[in-house]
Amino acid sequence: MKLHSILLAATALCGTVGPVLAGDLGFAPVPVPADDAAKRSVVVSDNVTLDGVAVKTGYHVLYRSGDKLGEATFAEILDKDGKPASEKGPSTNPDYTSLLPIGGKVFSVTHFEDLPAGMYVSELAQDADGNLKPVWTKPVDFSAVGGLWNPCAGSVTPWNTHLGSEEYPTDARAVEAAKELKDLDEEAVQMAAYFGLDPRVMTADEFRAAVNPYRYGFPTEVTVSETGETSVAKHFAMGRVSVELANIMPDQKTAYISDDGTNVGLFRFVADKAGDLSAGQLFAAKWVQTSADNGGAADIEWIDLGHADDATIHDAIEKGTKFSDIFETADFTADGKCPEGFMVSIAEGRSECLKVKPGMEAVASRLETRRYASMMGATTEFRKMEGSAFDPVSKTFFLAMSEIGKGMTDNDEKADKGGRNDIRLAKNGCGAVYSMALDDAFVGHKMQALVVGKPIEYAADSPYAGQTCDVEGIASPDNITFIPGYGTLIIGEDTGEGHQNDAVWAYDMAKATLTRIATTPYGAEATSVDWYADVNGHAYLTMVVQHPFGESDEDKIQDAAEARGYVGYIGPFPAVKP
Repeated sequence: MKLHSILLAATALCGTVGPVLAGDLGFAPVPVPADDAAKRSVVVSDNVTLDGVAVKTGYHVLYRSGDKLGEATFAEILDKDGKPASEKGPSTNPDYTSLLPIGGKVFSVTHFEDLPAGMYVSELAQDADGNLKPVWTKPVDFSAVGGLWNPCAGSVTPWNTHLGSEEYPTDARAVEAAKELKDLDEEAVQMAAYFGLDPRVMTADEFRAAVNPYRYGFPTEVTVSETGETSVAKHFAMGRVSVELANIMPDQKTAYISDDGTNVGLFRFVADKAGDLSAGQLFAAKWVQTSADNGGAADIEWIDLGHADDATIHDAIEKGTKFSDIFETADFTADGKCPEGFMVSIAEGRSECLKVKPGMEAVASRLETRRYASMMGATTEFRKMEGSAFDPVSKTFFLAMSEIGKGMTDNDEKADKGGRNDIRLAKNGCGAVYSMALDDAFVGHKMQALVVGKPIEYAADSPYAGQTCDVEGIASPDNITFIPGYGTLIIGEDTGEGHQNDAVWAYDMAKATLTRIATTPYGAEATSVDWYADVNGHAYLTMVVQHPFGESDEDKIQDAAEARGYVGYIGPFPAVKP
């Protein structure tokens, strides 16, 4: 379908982005769920106007947690030997799902946000109208890389591989210091089940012998062959953080890596070779604030963290490198400063005085990336950094922050202790989506809030009582995607009290308006919103519904089957080629 387009003039003022080439796209709005039936359902726009043509659409479920497809049970989490790793049954936490057209076939890769985690590859049949149906599914084997840790969002690389993530890796310093199991992170110990251990009765030493914390926290790339076989790689050269996702730019070398949690950073990786993420230079952003208004704005400087390659860092991991091999530590002095020769790190909400041991700079930059970035002067004050998207037409990068809080506020007692207090914004639990124009080398220099959630207190007799964000705006933006040529940013939510039912929104860049295009059941999160412009002549907007009834309103579940996660898509649409 040929797109007609309008070139919109844009200024360089705060809150705007560069020229946006927009076509004609309009989603039929979806109302705020008003009754119990709507609140326990997946509701999406039933039609879309695309270049003046009405396209009938809906939500198409490919599979749900526990579905039997071929010889495998979709979403069953397995240990390193292929045995069930959990007594809870199949995971209800599907997250990022890719669509990969390969050799005339369509494959899908889905990862599950669990500890231990899992990933499945499926073949999909595509009919003449673009409808997709699963043919078979099977687990992806991660035993060669020590298993998979809590993957969250993801992306498809320009060379058509699934690029996943590993979120919230456990603190290696705490693991090394732990004397008893109770000294370890309660969730992290669950990873031991991947190695056949029982987390309820093992010792701290048994956990350490099985689970090396430095094996986790990296972008994970899965390549699928024409026959559906998979190969996996963890890209240690890209740094170890709480990876939400790595987003590869059109040059096939530059990746923006978002980092979820408290006191986290924004990272940019530049590969040595296009299409190869195994070696490159890593940079961390420094926020130089220019405005505190309406979500804030800043100039962005980039701190060089040095060069590394997968093989060298992997070798350091497998040699058993520990936190104490990388750093010397010291206590703060009475006046709240680090002793001479030590640098302060406020990464991960921990204020520490650290010194890199001689010759360990490259290892520190990749295995303790946030700590090292903080020491080098980068900003590690972001809170709940989530998904990202890119518009290749205007060369604009978008970044979701599900909450503006803690280190992002001014002089938080804990999160800013000993740090520079680079980010000084008003707390906003409803979050914001930021934009950043990129230059010809895909480097961003200015960032500003584009869409900001609005905190609100509804009256006790309001139908929205108890919800803390305006129902006509975003609440805790998480996964996002962009529809190039149409100037439309898609925003998925992961909110608790903000909205009772998480929503997906279409933001019209030209009109600066939001349209609610989907809502999810009680307690569910809308994940994996991703736009595929042309999959064998058809376009799709994927959407996954994670953990229904699992984050709130647990008492409203009527049947255990309601809690199964959904993997599906909105569409199909005619293929679009800007």
